[in-house]
Amino acid sequence: MPDGQEIAVKRLARGSKQGLRELKNELLLVAKLQHRNLVKLIGACLDGEEKLLAYEYIPNKSLDSFIYDDEKRGELTWEIRYRIICGIARGLLYLHEESRVKVIHRDLKPSNILIEMDMNPKISDFGLASVFEDNRSKHITRRVAGTYGYMAPEYAVLGHVSTKSDVFSFGVIILETVTGRRNSVSSSETMMAQHLLSYVWENWTRGTITKIIDPSLQHSCAENMVLQCVHIGLLCVQENPSDRPNMSNVVMMLVGRSTTLPAPSRPAFLFRLDDADESRHDSAIDLPGRLNKSNFSLNKVTITELEPR
Repeated sequence: MPDGQEIAVKRLARGSKQGLRELKNELLLVAKLQHRNLVKLIGACLDGEEKLLAYEYIPNKSLDSFIYDDEKRGELTWEIRYRIICGIARGLLYLHEESRVKVIHRDLKPSNILIEMDMNPKISDFGLASVFEDNRSKHITRRVAGTYGYMAPEYAVLGHVSTKSDVFSFGVIILETVTGRRNSVSSSETMMAQHLLSYVWENWTRGTITKIIDPSLQHSCAENMVLQCVHIGLLCVQENPSDRPNMSNVVMMLVGRSTTLPAPSRPAFLFRLDDADESRHDSAIDLPGRLNKSNFSLNKVTITELEPR
């Protein structure tokens, strides 16, 4: 910029009708939103074939570049991880309950959480976000978009969108941040990695929950605080959306204003190691229908269109 300010520019590929729809959606939404835990829009250009959004520049990259990297993850003390978790929660609370319009992000994941130099988190990428302009608690969409591993089951399978969809995604992020593990299923001829939610739940029910804590946190955390965050994460990923807390309750639980937490019920998308070979490719879902893995990304690339073009 002429004043020396650094910016990050999001540029639309020419001829992308889908991308144009998402970019316009993002522009209209972000222009109405102001919060320290949301990325700030600086300006936009929609001139001819050139379509650009200019955002504040966040030099520290995104959360995934920390928690999935063995070396960088060691830089994240428990104090920093807790601050990141609380910041994301406050940003979501603003979107769901405190902004002028109720916004559902629909693609919350570590790669869409930008980290400032002081480790303050900022939610980014609102191209898939939905706005509720009335008092509806949910709506149904035929256009399911997002990232497998973070999508709530009622949204991925049935197209039911609500604030509880974001709560589910947030719960996954909590568990990834605590464990340092990606929520995915990978397979080979000799072994199979367990789905993170199943791994956490099994250790929770067996009373061995401390086993899941990232080893790099051993000397920097208060175990009771970490386990409380795991408890909150499990409440957020419960299978039934009505059982999940709203973000105002999540924030209260995180800052310690709720002394007694309810017991969590079984998470969605549990992956069982004793399932048939088919389960090597698809996580089990206890809702009508099954996910077709060709329709979804595995924690990496956002799928933004599932209908015929």
